[in-house]
Order: sequence, then structure tokens, then C-alpha cells
Amino acid sequence: MASNVHSITSGSLPSDYAIVSRYAAAHSSEMEQSGESAHAEPSHTSSPSLAKRPSRPSLGVPVVAQNAHRPTENTPLLNPGPNVPRIEENESQTRSDSDLSVAALYLSELRILTKYSLPVYGTHLLEYSLVMAPVLSIGHLAGGTTALAGITLGSMTASVTGFSILQGFVTALDTMLPSAWTSSQPNLVGLWSQRMAVIMGAALIPMYLIWFNAEVLLLGLKQDPEVARLASLYLRWVSFGLPAYTFNLISRRYFQSQGLFAVPTRIICIVAPINALLNYILVWGPEPIRLGYIGAPIATACSFNLVSLMSIAYGVFIAPRTAWQPISRRSFTSLGVLLHLGLSGVGQTASEWWAWELVALAASLLGPVSLATQSILLSSASTTYQAPYALSVAASVRIGNLLGELNSARAKVAANTSILMALVLSFVFSTMFMVFRNSWAYLFNDDPVVVKLVASILPLVAMFQVFDGTAGVTGGILRAKGKQMTGALLNLSAYYVIGIPFGVWLAFNCDLGLHGLWIGLTVSLVYVAVFGTYLCVSTDWDHEVRKVVARNNAESKSRRENEEHV
Repeated sequence: MASNVHSITSGSLPSDYAIVSRYAAAHSSEMEQSGESAHAEPSHTSSPSLAKRPSRPSLGVPVVAQNAHRPTENTPLLNPGPNVPRIEENESQTRSDSDLSVAALYLSELRILTKYSLPVYGTHLLEYSLVMAPVLSIGHLAGGTTALAGITLGSMTASVTGFSILQGFVTALDTMLPSAWTSSQPNLVGLWSQRMAVIMGAALIPMYLIWFNAEVLLLGLKQDPEVARLASLYLRWVSFGLPAYTFNLISRRYFQSQGLFAVPTRIICIVAPINALLNYILVWGPEPIRLGYIGAPIATACSFNLVSLMSIAYGVFIAPRTAWQPISRRSFTSLGVLLHLGLSGVGQTASEWWAWELVALAASLLGPVSLATQSILLSSASTTYQAPYALSVAASVRIGNLLGELNSARAKVAANTSILMALVLSFVFSTMFMVFRNSWAYLFNDDPVVVKLVASILPLVAMFQVFDGTAGVTGGILRAKGKQMTGALLNLSAYYVIGIPFGVWLAFNCDLGLHGLWIGLTVSLVYVAVFGTYLCVSTDWDHEVRKVVARNNAESKSRRENEEHV
């Protein structure tokens, strides 16, 4: 079970040696003040086998004594104590990684990444229902067209000005938490989560200012007055769930970094049907409790808060406390590191969200048929993207865990395996679109003109899938390395310098219409996927390990200084 990730049970030999290494690192920190500091500049050496890691000061890991006996397969393992967790891989390895063939290593990572990805995939699909349920329930109200337009505009505004920004900020935890969990200081998982809560809490202030003044802003953008009023009403009521939504993003990373991928899935499995029931009762229910239009955002806010309460309950009463750090003034330190990573994450994540909104706006200028077609294509591409996105989350956690274990060689294998898996997934979806291209649109619309236009563009979407999935997974690898800024620069240049201008030029100047927009999008994803893949496969993983060690050493120094000050 995932909940037993922290437990000290019989595991693989490489993991056991990693525990010995972390034990040495933890207990030698007392010797740093006498000159044996872990902050010494590490030398650049090749990646070692795990069996030799305890004796490698070159990665910045201090050694208990230079003449200490190196562990062998017959050496009794030191008791690592409850504060040194391991990754529960369910891999019955009896040999070190250096003794395994390349095929065996890749097959092992394939199993692990698949195990990690499936619950993440389920979580995101069910979470999507929390957003879709209000749209479905409002669409059948009296005067449903205006109401549907209002909630659609409100939802889009919430995504652009709130949800996308929060999603970007929280990617900083993809860098910090997984490597902290498998280090000698797993309590840093809780500490970094608290710091992220401080930053994201401050980010909510301007979001509330925008949401509570949305009607004025939307009218200034020449929106229909009634639609603007309904959109503003939606934002005001759904804002009661905004702090909970923020907390949920953090708590999900908190659990996933420990390998507890199934926890958010179980919670959302309970909340999703409750959300659907709340939408029905509050929008369509009996007269005494029926609220009509505002019932939908209220149901959404209640669902967000329910997820938060269940996450807190699980963390307090069920999950182990290994990763938790008591709240202290350290929770308000080192915020600059997270702020830098978070802002870069906003550039990486939100820039892509906003690019799609611009493409939808451009499609609307081509007429209602093109807009309806774009809606079908975007819904289809967004749905298939959930699989590689789940894989990107799994890869980010897995690579971060391995970096925390100082296992640079295995981190490289995990990164390469995730890219290969993304290609396979993308080819499957591409084949599906090509096989069903002439009938695909009937899932959404019966208009023969729309069906024909969808069929003509689906070959482009099929090609788009290959690069979209690869770009998504390489983005996850970059987050594990703390390279959110690199991902942001790739996305910004791909969409706003190359893809969208080129697509708009093809659509309007070359009269290619919606085909032109999708050609531009495909070109932008080719650019991101190719450069992202190159950056990932050429990574110096030993250097990434040294960065993790230096970061953890800095936290150790900060903790000691804080204790001395107290």
C-alpha cells in the first residue's frame, strides 16, 4: 500500500545502501562545526553505483570516518530510525543497479512510472468534473444560453486570473518536495509546504480584488452587461473555495512526494459524486433549498472545501508524521527561493493556458462553425493530454526522489523512460484520431459542416499529439530539476513568438482558417518538444544531485542557526 512508503521493511539492496548513506550524512552533521563540513566544494566525478555511495564525499555527502568499513551484502544494516524514509518501489531487486542490464533498468522504471501515473490520471479526470458539473447544470436552466455564457465567461476568467497562476506557483514544490522526502531531512517536505502556503496565501489578495471587481473589468472589455453580471456573480461565490483550492494543490504535492499517489485519488473519488449531487440539489432541487444559478458555484466551493477537510483529516489521523515539520518562524524563511521558482512556474504553466485562450479568440473571429470546431478539437486534445500530464507528474516525483537518494544514474534512466513512454502514449492517441477522424465529431455535434471540418483538421491534431505529450513530460523533468524558468522561456517563445503569430498569419493572411491556427500550434509544440527533449537527455545528473545536497545542507545550517538563536 502507498501509505506504507515510510515504513522500514525489507527492501532492495540499493535502497538499503542509500539508507546507510543518509544515516552517515545525518550523524556527521554534528562534526561540521569541527571542520568536517558538508559545504565543501564537491568534485565533478562520474555517477557511482549505489553500493559505493556511502563513501563518496565528492557529492557533498560527509563521511563518518575516512577509515570506516565499506558495507557489503553481508554487512548488517544500521537502524535508520523513523526519520529516514525509503521509497516503496515494490521491486524485488536483489542486485544493485550496476548489476542490472539496461533493459532491466528501463523495464523497472516503466513499472514504477506506470504505477505512479495511474492514480494521478484518475485524480485529474475526476477533478475536471468539479469544473464541468456547474456548466452542465446551468446549461439547462430557463434562459440557459445567457446563463451558460455567464458561467463560461466566469470560469474562463477564474482560470486566467486565478487557477492557472496558482497551478504555476505550486510547481515549485515539484522541485523541492520529492528530493526532500528521500534525503536525511524528510521533515523538509512539511517545511517547504508551509512556505508555499505563505506565498500562495499572499497571491490570493490580488485575485480577490480582481474577482470582486470582475463586472467592471468585463464591461470595460466590452462584454454583454448581463453576461458580465452573471460571470461576476459566479466569481464571487466560487471565491469562497479559492483558499481551499490553493490548499488542495499544496496537499496533493505533499502526499505525492511521499509516494502516496492514491490518497488524492481516493478523496476526489468521494467528493466528485457529492459535487454532482450538490449541483443538482442547489440548482434544481426542492424549492426551499434551490438556489438556481448561484447554486452551481456554491456547490463547487463546497466541494473544494470538502477536499481540503478530507486531506487534513487524512494527514492528521492516518498519514505518518515523518514528513511533517511543526509550524515555526522557519516557515516564513527562504521564501525567495520558492517565489523565484513559483514565478517561473507561472510563466511555464499559465503562458500555455493563456495561449489557448488566444487561439479560441482567434477561432471565434473565423465564424461560428470554426468556433464550434475549435471547441471540439480543444476538448479532444485536452482530454488525451491528461495521460501524458499524469506521466509528467509521476516523472517529476520519481526523479526528485532519486535525486534525494543521490542516485543520479537511476534518475537519468527514469527521465529517459518517461520520454519514451510519452512517445508511445502519443502515438496511441494519434492513431485513434486518424482511425476515427471521419466520425469523431459526432461525439459532440451532428452538424455535417462541423463534422467535415473536424475530420479535415484531425490529421494535424494527430501529429500535434506526439509533440504535445513529449513537451508535457519534458516539462515535468525540468520541474524536477528546478528549471521552471527554462520551461517558461520555451513556452513563451514557442507560443507568443513563433506559434500563435505564425498560425494567425496562416489563418487570416493565407486564408487557411482554422487549419492555419492548428499548424501554428503544431509548430510551437515541435519547438518545445525538440528543445525540451534535448535539454533533458543532455542533463548532468551528478550536478543535479549536488544541487540537492547543497540545498539540504543550507537547510541544515539554517536549522542550527535558528536553534542557536532560540
